[in-house]
Amino acid sequence: MGRLVVGGVAGVGRPVRHAVAEVGAAASFAGLAGRALADVRTWGPLVGPHARLLGVDSLPIGLLLAVFTGIVLSLLASYSFTSIVPVYFVGTLVEKTITLELAPVLTGLGLAGRVGASIAAELGTMRVTEQIDALDTLAYDPHAYLVVPRVLAGTLMFPVVVAAAMFVGVGSGWVAATLLLDVSSVQFLKGVRLFFEGFDVWYGVVKSASFGLAVTLIGCLCGMTARGGAAGVGQAATRAVVYSAVMILVLDAFWAVTWLLRRAP
Repeated sequence: MGRLVVGGVAGVGRPVRHAVAEVGAAASFAGLAGRALADVRTWGPLVGPHARLLGVDSLPIGLLLAVFTGIVLSLLASYSFTSIVPVYFVGTLVEKTITLELAPVLTGLGLAGRVGASIAAELGTMRVTEQIDALDTLAYDPHAYLVVPRVLAGTLMFPVVVAAAMFVGVGSGWVAATLLLDVSSVQFLKGVRLFFEGFDVWYGVVKSASFGLAVTLIGCLCGMTARGGAAGVGQAATRAVVYSAVMILVLDAFWAVTWLLRRAP
């Protein structure tokens, strides 16, 4: 009986200890990246090129997701509403849902696959080929040279991509409503204006900035801790996507509880 108890405790304690160690390593990594912010001369010239790679080059994915999201929302709203609900509420549903939730979250998940995996694969390859060790030999701080510019670029550019996705998503919803449904432009825009608040956009933009920070930081962490050659690089990229997706959902719930809950009547 005692052996069963000890075995059960060990079986539970081992994954818990591993999870705590992972959280501690991530916190230590984030601390080193924060300390590297002081080395502006190293990371400053690199932010612009990474902003283009992580943000501008990611616009097609974000906009494509937004187009189909707006179309589906318009059709879903028309299908769900009855004759009791005014038809202009189609515009309200599209605007609120896209700006508050779907544009930030879906774009974040899409970019987690593109940006997170790309960063993890790139840095993982540098780790297994000892290029990061070479930076240490040349007296470069790897965190200042590799991590900080990517994290800053992602944090700054994710909101830009999401803002564009908001605009395109609402626009595609408007086009779908006027062409496929019995909703005029006047009715759709009335629903958008009736309940629109500047907070809707700010909430989505701030939330997306936190997603960008999490995705790029996780991608860098997974890449710089990769081990085991090509297989290790592939595993690092997979971990980066999975952890980033989970973190996006956690942050989404966090912002809803801490920000939306305070504004609830």
